[in-house]
Amino acid sequence: MLQIRCKNNNVTKSFPEGTSLIDVYKSFEPEIALPYPVVSARVNNTSQGLKFRLYQNRDVEFLDGRAGSGHRVYVRSLCFVLYKATHDVFPESKLFIEHPLSRGFYCNFKKTARPAASTEASSQLTDDDVSRICRRMQEIIDLDMPFRRTESTTEEAIRVFTERGFADKVKLLETSGQLYSDYYTLGDTVDYYYGPLVPSAGYLKVWGLERYGQGLLLRVPDKFNPTVLAEKTDMPHTFEMFAEKLRWDIIMHLSTAGDVNKAILGGHASELIQVSEALQEKKIVKIAEDIDERFRRKDNPIRLVLITGPSSSGKSTFCKRLSVQLLACGLRPLSFSTDDYFVNRVDTPLLPNGQYDFDNINAVDCELLGDHLSRLMNGETVEVPQYNFVTGEREYNGKRLKLEDDCLLIIEGIHALNPLLTAHVNDALKYKVYISALTNISLDEHNWIPSQDNRLLRRIIRDYNKGAFTARETISVWNNVCEAEEKWIVPFQETADVMFNSSLNIEFAVLRTHAEIILASVPKNCPEYAEAHRLLKFLHYFLPISDKEIPPTSIMREFVGGSSFKY
Repeated sequence: MLQIRCKNNNVTKSFPEGTSLIDVYKSFEPEIALPYPVVSARVNNTSQGLKFRLYQNRDVEFLDGRAGSGHRVYVRSLCFVLYKATHDVFPESKLFIEHPLSRGFYCNFKKTARPAASTEASSQLTDDDVSRICRRMQEIIDLDMPFRRTESTTEEAIRVFTERGFADKVKLLETSGQLYSDYYTLGDTVDYYYGPLVPSAGYLKVWGLERYGQGLLLRVPDKFNPTVLAEKTDMPHTFEMFAEKLRWDIIMHLSTAGDVNKAILGGHASELIQVSEALQEKKIVKIAEDIDERFRRKDNPIRLVLITGPSSSGKSTFCKRLSVQLLACGLRPLSFSTDDYFVNRVDTPLLPNGQYDFDNINAVDCELLGDHLSRLMNGETVEVPQYNFVTGEREYNGKRLKLEDDCLLIIEGIHALNPLLTAHVNDALKYKVYISALTNISLDEHNWIPSQDNRLLRRIIRDYNKGAFTARETISVWNNVCEAEEKWIVPFQETADVMFNSSLNIEFAVLRTHAEIILASVPKNCPEYAEAHRLLKFLHYFLPISDKEIPPTSIMREFVGGSSFKY
């Protein structure tokens, strides 16, 4: 008999060897009473599906569909149902699950693989097409079709996907270096997913599907209340930033991890780095020229550039590179961070747990900052503060700013686009930039890599290199960071004049060389191990490469070290 401890209530019970997690949950269910239906579990801090069988003593924590691995399991399973439905209704179709958007997932859908010119009109997605796909999805869910996992040699998995024309999955598995791989079937449909699924389609009660642009928007449950759909938000500028990413993918001939690995094996890593950096520099030059043109117009010339983005987007390096290009245009940029206008620590708002809420807009002295901005715009000289993070107080050390005729002011910070921060400045004088690391690469056509994972890996490496935090400590606060971003950054990102994607197609291959040893240091007996294990698992899909050819001005250098900029 096995001894299984349920971490939801810290009770241990005995079970026969080979008992599934579903049966273990049924035994514990009356005692733990989770508020929402259970969809997965963590076994010894590693995510597993509910069909997983136990053969040794284990700690088990059952998860519902709220934020975290439970939500990922639910969404991943829903994507498989969507793929099967599109394949059943349109057997020659192609589905690309590309990226999160509008609190759902944008999917590029082609009704026919290669539509003839004479049938081009019929290849366009219609409302009737979406209705047919929705009906088939609901049929699959009503039938409660089981998801079946098959473990095989990687060679056998490659054969299965080769027969079905999945070139993306074949390239991924061929370059994974794994002896064994697993894949899933739903009815007669086969697919590959890099994490567990729910036991059967009947678990998927909450979902939606609608046309969006030229594709589909798969709507998913709210991360905090999975009984309802996440509220949809229109994000046309963000959508265009993803469209630009797709155009860059076409230029680079890269879209999946298998493409990157094949290019590395072919000796093209240096070229990929050079072209990726060139594309980013080209975008920065374009932004600088746009600012320059607006600065020199006669009516309401731009005097204030506002730069924001979520954690580890590369705001600091972007700000410095933009300043270089503005200098090349004949302008003199002056910059400061909103962090210098933090209120004294004793006046900082508190979170419900009693910790300081440094992400709150009220952690910034908006009144003082607004007064300084007004005076600067009026041509006055202002002594700006510097925040001492050791003492937790603002200090004045003689740093003075004055906007001369050829100067413009750059403000960088998470609240830069929040209108409360710059309410004293006419909107016509502002130029707003939103920057984020929108992951350029997917594992394959049905397995995206969340941009949050890209940024979390950057932050883990940077925090570790600076000696500020261990990987465990960085992971432990990440959910709070993301929640603050949803509250204080996302509502204003669509007001930006321009958006900049700071990720590189080759990035995960470089990050792997830095992150592996750091993530491996997270102890298995702590909750953060689950996230460290997940990140390591997907990083192993990428062949590692050295960062030696990453230029010293690259945004990547902000995180892996070796930047020529001073921060």
